[in-house]
Amino acid sequence: QVQPVESGGGLVQAGGSLRLSCAASGSDFSINAMGWYRQAPGKVREWVASVTTGGTANYQVSVKGRFTISRVNLANMVYLQMNSLKPEDTGVYYCNTVPTNRNTYWGQGTQVTVSS
Repeated sequence: QVQPVESGGGLVQAGGSLRLSCAASGSDFSINAMGWYRQAPGKVREWVASVTTGGTANYQVSVKGRFTISRVNLANMVYLQMNSLKPEDTGVYYCNTVPTNRNTYWGQGTQVTVSS
């Protein structure tokens, strides 16, 4: 388990950029892949991107080439650089381990709103 605290969201126009940060306390950080997830209004939470402990990144097809995930292991931090944002990127963004399960603790998330 990790206890994530997400920040960096906001309101941005389409084509703009945001950088999300996640401070994830807990011993599981150092041994788990970490990911960003998002929940759009009226939709279920979905996986967006993940990074292994060694730094290998994977992305949902819809964000590949626009988003970059990274982590700093010694600081228990995970980042998501989001460029060329689209209205469909709007949602609450969460970070957590990959995978998650029914007992996973979710933080408050950070709201990202992209206007057209």
